[in-house]
Amino acid sequence: MMATLEGIMEHIRTGRFEEAREALDSAETTDTNRAELLFLRGYLQEMMFDRAGALETYQRVLEDEPDHTEAMFRAALLCDQGGDDETAIDLYEKCTAENPAHVNALINLASLCEERGQLVEAEQYLKYVLAEHPNHRRAMHFLKSVQASYTMVFDEKTQRDREQHNADLEVSVNDFELSVRSRNCLRQMNIRTLGDLLRTTEAELLSYKNFGETSLNEIKAMLTQKGLELGQELQRPQPLPRPTAPPVAGEASASVHRSVAELELSVRARKCLQLLGITTLGELVARSEAELMATKNFGQTSLNEIRRQLAQFGMSLRD
Repeated sequence: MMATLEGIMEHIRTGRFEEAREALDSAETTDTNRAELLFLRGYLQEMMFDRAGALETYQRVLEDEPDHTEAMFRAALLCDQGGDDETAIDLYEKCTAENPAHVNALINLASLCEERGQLVEAEQYLKYVLAEHPNHRRAMHFLKSVQASYTMVFDEKTQRDREQHNADLEVSVNDFELSVRSRNCLRQMNIRTLGDLLRTTEAELLSYKNFGETSLNEIKAMLTQKGLELGQELQRPQPLPRPTAPPVAGEASASVHRSVAELELSVRARKCLQLLGITTLGELVARSEAELMATKNFGQTSLNEIRRQLAQFGMSLRD
């Protein structure tokens, strides 16, 4: 019967679904093969895109045989793809509790942790994989991305702080408690915002007609309360312009019609591309990083995967 089970699995994997169904219908069910036959029915449903039916079948397998690791993993994967992260995590963790731990379950757990910002947990799962499989390419690449994310999280905070700072600079000077004389002088000097004021020196203010020490001290006192001072924005370094990617040419231009299925991507990254309707490399490179990052459940690790895979074809995302 083992050969028959393997034969049915081979039918499913090679896309001979009708033959697989006929074999399942004709197979003799016994107490020893019941769970495996039911699992194969679920796997056939999954491969034929009946994901709801497949999940229900896998759950039936687990009712009869709670330690069926493959049914556990396939059910977790379907929950993961469907956005039911809590159930997916619970099932993945049960997979990893088996000995030996399910490698793909560990990696997918790491992916879910990374998406939630749980970088330490993600790193631990990946190190566990590499302890057992030191040359596991996907785990090695993923671990580097997760470790790099520690810096990226800091960079993202820096970017948010910078954006808040820029928003503060746009505040009108009319919002501050200043005397009428000071307001009039600032208006006549075309100083409209806090940013304009912080890019102006004491000497420049005092050089203006009717602007005296009293107005200067009033403005300096107001800025001091906010932890600011005149002229401070003149010292801030200007950000370097972001480099733009070169147009697709040469060998890269010949790759635009390749399927994204050829890329070595995680389940989460593939799922996000599916949600966006991206099927070819040409469609992918027409998207910007910001567009991808705006997709639900798409995080920095998925972005790093895609960057790395595109680079192998001499391609990059749109600026």
